[in-house]
Amino acid sequence: MLQTKTVGQQFHIYIQKDWEKYTIESLFKDYWKAPKKLVHELRMEKSVLVNGQEANWTSHFHSGDTLSIPFFLPEPSIVQPTYIEIDILFEDDHLLIANKPAGMDTHPNSEKDYFSLLNGVAFHLHSKGELHYIKHIHRLDRDTTGAVIFAKHRMCGAILDRLLEERKIKRTYVALVEGKMKTSGGSISKPIGRDRHHPTRRRVSSTGQSAVTHYKVHAYSAKNNTTLISCQLDTGRTHQIRVHLSSIGHPLMGDSLYGSRVKLKRQALHAFKVEFTHPFTEENIVCKAPFVDNPSIFPDIIDV
Repeated sequence: MLQTKTVGQQFHIYIQKDWEKYTIESLFKDYWKAPKKLVHELRMEKSVLVNGQEANWTSHFHSGDTLSIPFFLPEPSIVQPTYIEIDILFEDDHLLIANKPAGMDTHPNSEKDYFSLLNGVAFHLHSKGELHYIKHIHRLDRDTTGAVIFAKHRMCGAILDRLLEERKIKRTYVALVEGKMKTSGGSISKPIGRDRHHPTRRRVSSTGQSAVTHYKVHAYSAKNNTTLISCQLDTGRTHQIRVHLSSIGHPLMGDSLYGSRVKLKRQALHAFKVEFTHPFTEENIVCKAPFVDNPSIFPDIIDV
């Protein structure tokens, strides 16, 4: 784990011996794989410092150096900050993970939508005087609960986007499905496209986008004829878990859009855990989101 510190708008990294192989240029380009536009802006502004002085971007670091990068510049809010009680699971200077409840969108869907999770996170940050960039890295359906990652500055947002695309952010979902699954686990690899007969529904389609869902069975309830499973995704298509499980005859409990005959207040899907390496501290982040329904629609769960 790196030794770091935030002072005002500057993020300080205290250089260790194994970073002597890097220059500022190679750090951004090869290690962080940062977007060229953001790197170019920093370079032109001459705002990256080493030991308090304007840095030479092609000189190698020395152990004991202090690298300073202005990550935390103030920016106008992209959303209306709205007071909403939100459950913060993890937060540091660079990112935040919140536990989304059911019935709330991840982000606004119109200019007049002020009550999404993003609006609530914006209020949380503004109330602490953090008046800079915020971005959701992924999203959950309105009635899916669980962990959502937000970036608190542009460089963090860009790097987390890349990690998600490269499948280096591991997301584990818990689902309760109808019926008894015949195997202890497996993978569903079926392309998903729009359903031309319904404005929001998706379906398995030979002309759709590739989609792969892996699942593991944890428990079966003969009393309710339900199976508790966990899922991980190789892709992130809209309604992917819901479509895939319905396609093999095991729709999510309460998911009437995809064939469930059981009445629940929402579909039984929860983003239970996220795991990734922090891009700026190298800390291994493992964050679990407790169930938020009261009463819970999920049985007691073993660790997944």
